[in-house]
Amino acid sequence: MNSDAMTGPATGPAAARGRVGGSAETASPAAPSLRQLTPPASLLLVAAAGAWAGVVLLARDMGSMPGTMGLGAGSFAAVWVLMMAAMMLPAVAPFASLYSRTFTDGRGSRLGAFASGYLIVWTLAALPAYGLAWLAGRLAGGHPAAATVLAVAIFAACGAYQLTPVKDRCLARCRSPLGFMLKLGAYRGRTRDLRAGLCHGTFCVACCWALMAVLVAFGLMNVIAMVVLAGAVLAEKTWARGARFSRALGIAALALAVAVVFEPGLAPGLHYAAGTGGMGGM
Repeated sequence: MNSDAMTGPATGPAAARGRVGGSAETASPAAPSLRQLTPPASLLLVAAAGAWAGVVLLARDMGSMPGTMGLGAGSFAAVWVLMMAAMMLPAVAPFASLYSRTFTDGRGSRLGAFASGYLIVWTLAALPAYGLAWLAGRLAGGHPAAATVLAVAIFAACGAYQLTPVKDRCLARCRSPLGFMLKLGAYRGRTRDLRAGLCHGTFCVACCWALMAVLVAFGLMNVIAMVVLAGAVLAEKTWARGARFSRALGIAALALAVAVVFEPGLAPGLHYAAGTGGMGGM
């Protein structure tokens, strides 16, 4: 990787703290932005738009049913990847744009390999998501009290994780990625971009898994919930106050963990009666 491509305003003590995995607050103030995407990175937004169109069409047929929506593991994984492409590609586009600026040729194909590696990681995340959704469907079918307990657990786990240093460090990798880019630039060989995508995808899953788990409580094909969570992820990673916003999300999730005890309908993905129409069911 051309070292000249990595020079820029992110220097000094603040940038150094970002490179060693410091908090998102101490990272470089210049978080990646959607405003200056390279043409290849802009194609990720086109792909995300296509994925959103596919999600809306599926939601019209499937609604916001609790659980796995009657899908087997393979079909669930395919739908999951479509959902993650819609929700996550806009948030990864600024990082991908910065990464593509280190290329001297073949930007389109190399960025395609990077995006493939990124989505492979999210595909693997479909397995635990399927397990959690299966459990939710079982409880929603005849154990409403247990379903509410699961809703409390999901919201509480999300809220607690959003406030942990682990979340903060993973978020800092996305908000101030120049140090991380130096690591990726050390990759060599034909699979370097695929490996870079796998590496970035792993940090992204570590950063966002708790927010994605909340989809089980809201209903996996709940389009309004998907739009809200996708916007939250994008704000976390690109907004100047994204780190504070991330902690505010944690507090909101903890509040939901308390509120759902008194109003189980706040988790429509865990109650068939409330989830049939769904919050945002199409």
